[in-house]
Amino acid sequence: MRQIILTGDRPTGRLHIGHYVGSLRRRVELQNSGVYDKIFIMIADAQALTDNADNPEKVRQNIIEVALDYLSCGLDPEKSIMFIQSQVPELTELSFYYMNLVTVSRLQRNPTVKTEIQMRNFEASIPVGFFTYPISQASDITAFKATTVPVGDDQLPMIEQCREIVHKFNSVYGETLVMPKALIPENESCSRLPGTDGKAKMSKSLGNCIYLSDSEEEVQKKVMSMFTDPDHLKVSDPGKIEGNTVFIYLDAFCRDEHFAKYLPDYKNLDELKAHYQRGGLGDVKVKRFLNAVMQEELAPIRARRKELEKDIPAVYEILRKGSIEAERTAAQTLSEVKQAMKINYFDDMELIQEQAKRYSEG
Repeated sequence: MRQIILTGDRPTGRLHIGHYVGSLRRRVELQNSGVYDKIFIMIADAQALTDNADNPEKVRQNIIEVALDYLSCGLDPEKSIMFIQSQVPELTELSFYYMNLVTVSRLQRNPTVKTEIQMRNFEASIPVGFFTYPISQASDITAFKATTVPVGDDQLPMIEQCREIVHKFNSVYGETLVMPKALIPENESCSRLPGTDGKAKMSKSLGNCIYLSDSEEEVQKKVMSMFTDPDHLKVSDPGKIEGNTVFIYLDAFCRDEHFAKYLPDYKNLDELKAHYQRGGLGDVKVKRFLNAVMQEELAPIRARRKELEKDIPAVYEILRKGSIEAERTAAQTLSEVKQAMKINYFDDMELIQEQAKRYSEG
């Protein structure tokens, strides 16, 4: 069986280092691994509209921001198919057919949906499009016959619901859809960065994000103001590593070779942590080290983005070509689905001839 990946992001803002650590960096590795026959990367604008219907301009403007972030991080249109969800109408039609295979009570039990509804204060009035998000996601995954979907633990219920839809469809209509599996990050603890203020999630509204497109000065300012251990008041005080944002970021970004370059007093992160925990190491020194590490990681991304920004029409052309190829693939799957459901009336010559014979004999 061909190995195919589907992954993507909602275009509701520029992508930040949480996206980078959680998915983008891994996508580039998967793209360059040679293991997968095709990789589809979707800018999920239709899904973004399920809770931004009153602000379509927000989604519209952020399409290019996400595309620039993708390309600047190393996603290659020669190796990965980047496309815009709304430009593949077959996905909507597939969603409509899958809706008949899922009950309202099953959607209500989906933990991811429940959490997202609470986050957006939708308890009293849930947009239907948002409520059926798992069905739309199943449509996206199956349309491209994805065998692998990279996700975090919080998205596992969505993949499980997709698998249920695939099983139900194949049971009713015959083996048609490909059963996907989730690909979990190898180090889940490092895949979710807290905000710079220590809050559990990065959020544009909270102003606690470091964006991939931030300037060197912006990154430095955000790193130096980062939340650490509130009880670490003096350099001599023992410090806590657990819940310390600076050390969580160091876990995600720093390597042993960084110490030789930027902090030669230590061989590795374990030594730095041990010194901080026993006291005698100030937050400013650790933050300066983190800033050096972050700047090294983000500098090439920032440079590539500036080059890409010089030819925005070329970026849209990449998305246009990717969307055409994605639609071609989805159209083939939709054709197979309609054939399995026996609603391909004009292509079913056997049906037409059978009806013609029945009426001619009658």
